[in-house]
Amino acid sequence: MSEQLLTSSIAAPGFMGVNTQDASVALESGYATVASNCVIDKFGRIGARKGWLPKHSSNADLSTANVKAIGELIANDGSSYIVAAGNNKLFKLVGSTLSVLTYGGGGTAPTISNDRWQMAPLNGVMYLYQEGHDPLVFDPTVSATTFKRVSEKTGYLGTVQSANCVISAYGRTWSASTLTDKNTIQFSDLLSGHVLNTGSSGTLNVAQVWPAGSDEIQGLAAHNNYLYIFGRRQILIYQGANDPTNMSLADTVSGIGCCARDSIKVTGGDIIFLSDSGVRSMQRVVQDRSAPLRDLSMNVRDDLVQAVSSEVLADIKAVYSDNNAFYLLVLPVTGITYCFDMRVTLQNGAARATTWTLLPTALFSTRSKDVYMGFAGFVGYYTGHLDNTSSYRMGYYTNYFDLGSPTAIKVLKKISFTMIGGKGADVILKYGFDYSSNYSSQFLQLSGIEVAEYGIAEYNIGEYTAGVIFDNQKVQVGGAGNIIQLGIETVINNFELSIQKLDVFCKAGRTR
Repeated sequence: MSEQLLTSSIAAPGFMGVNTQDASVALESGYATVASNCVIDKFGRIGARKGWLPKHSSNADLSTANVKAIGELIANDGSSYIVAAGNNKLFKLVGSTLSVLTYGGGGTAPTISNDRWQMAPLNGVMYLYQEGHDPLVFDPTVSATTFKRVSEKTGYLGTVQSANCVISAYGRTWSASTLTDKNTIQFSDLLSGHVLNTGSSGTLNVAQVWPAGSDEIQGLAAHNNYLYIFGRRQILIYQGANDPTNMSLADTVSGIGCCARDSIKVTGGDIIFLSDSGVRSMQRVVQDRSAPLRDLSMNVRDDLVQAVSSEVLADIKAVYSDNNAFYLLVLPVTGITYCFDMRVTLQNGAARATTWTLLPTALFSTRSKDVYMGFAGFVGYYTGHLDNTSSYRMGYYTNYFDLGSPTAIKVLKKISFTMIGGKGADVILKYGFDYSSNYSSQFLQLSGIEVAEYGIAEYNIGEYTAGVIFDNQKVQVGGAGNIIQLGIETVINNFELSIQKLDVFCKAGRTR
């Protein structure tokens, strides 16, 4: 008598992202144990990320140095200037032309020994701050090819502090954290980041305000008329920040702070940042200030925290893109970029996470909603499906599953799966039993037919005509075990690919 045929289907595999936190035997089928170079697309499918292309040709002044900071200045006439830092120099990117900004202050040029600038545009002027450096200013109405010290700008008043953090909010600049003072915030006069001792300018010292003892300011953010002051272990929230003379302390958070300045990103209705315990969200229940901060990285928490412990915190970069609905966090030493999908949160409050091997050295989301990235010798942007000219490997591995029969010995007979995109791509199907990492493999090449909706591309893009549906390719394989895991790997080479469905068929016999 032939044994019973067991089947298992995973629709929208991996749509809940990676989960390395919970016990692998108990993971729901929507989770992935590996999702490398993947995103969760707008249809809830796990698919390949995009790649990047340079925005300009090679530049002798930048050479092969990493671009470590990117910002955008919208001039008062509406013109856009991308400002970048690399090779201890400043650059201006307009269109596809990258040109170096030279010192135009008229005195001795400031010494620049690093490129970890934080940039704050205000009233058509870009202000740049970095610890241990003279604050700089780029004002294209004065000169579109030079920069100078803030102290050299016409109309400068007061004494600007050489801070490490700066933001522009509510019509003024806010800066904090010098080599000798980690608790004083300096704010400028309205619309004048270089006026620091008259009008409504001033300072705020928070040394005596931290609720759980002393701390140091790591970063600043502004949202909904609040000023957020991030310490390493605590957070202060001031209300009425549009009028700093009447600003008051509204709330404090103890036990959670920010460990990386450039991880702080403001979304439409939230603030996301990296703490020592993972990626956090400031969003709370309005009626209950004591509600905990959301842990967006809950499903990958231990792996992320361990990785962060080996990083140079000043080199951790992040970006929030509302166009792509993700928050990227780059950990360069570990060699991982975490991608958190921000469309929806899971039931446990976590964001759906995947990982990338793409490691930009700077990130920025522009007014036009493009994601700009820094690389060795280039300012690039997130587009296409090649990393400049190089392909990359995408990998997806399912949860471990027993097909609803944990006491049965399984013999894997066939697998069918549906993939969208990637006609002609080489795919490696991997399968293993009982938590073994020694996978067996089957090589396949996607063939299929071209599919179009009514014979044309939807909305005049190649979403259907450029893709191919690969379905019901039966793979006869052998093996035995109680717990099964499947993996799919392919090299992405200028095509898009999404995994839509997996079907597993096994013969089963009872254990004796």
